[in-house]
Amino acid sequence: MNIRVAIVEDDKSVRENLCVLINSKEGFSCVASCPSTEDACARLPQLSPDVVLMDIHLPGKSGIACVTKLRPMLPKTQIIMLTIEEDSEQVFDSMKAGATGYLVKHSSLEEILEAIADVHSGGAPMSSQIARKVVTTFRKPIEEESTAVKLSAREEAVLVLLAKGYRSKEVAKDLGIGLGTVNTYIRNIYEKLHVRSRAEAVARFIQR
Repeated sequence: MNIRVAIVEDDKSVRENLCVLINSKEGFSCVASCPSTEDACARLPQLSPDVVLMDIHLPGKSGIACVTKLRPMLPKTQIIMLTIEEDSEQVFDSMKAGATGYLVKHSSLEEILEAIADVHSGGAPMSSQIARKVVTTFRKPIEEESTAVKLSAREEAVLVLLAKGYRSKEVAKDLGIGLGTVNTYIRNIYEKLHVRSRAEAVARFIQR
């Protein structure tokens, strides 16, 4: 039985090459290749692929936002993020949004196919560099606070969207406020939670 794979990647040559290579390997088939979040959300729910390879930096809405939208529509589909960056903040955002694996784009075809098979069988593939960053971030001590952290209703709303993988401009659009206002809320959140990055803020949010 073939593992049915869909690709969401804005670079046409990368998208087409991956599709050809996946189809050339026994046990794998590429059932769709999409250039954007909008195209993926329109096509993939009907196709129900087993695994999606998702570019994290898509035009318009990001790959993380795409995962957020696809997850409730495709609860059994496993999603592997592909990116050129090894950014622990992106890892947190991706995993919180519902991705199961995370690989850098310079991974070989064999490594990508191994990751597809692994995630299809219940694993959670990540490059060793990414795995180390995730472990390091989760191990960061969270200092005890003498009083409970109190976020305003709007700050809570912003933090919830950040935890879902939204970028600042997407938060602004969703809440109907300016980008500068969003950035002010984010700075306030960082200060109140005693963190210095989005990943740390999301980690604290998960604990709370």
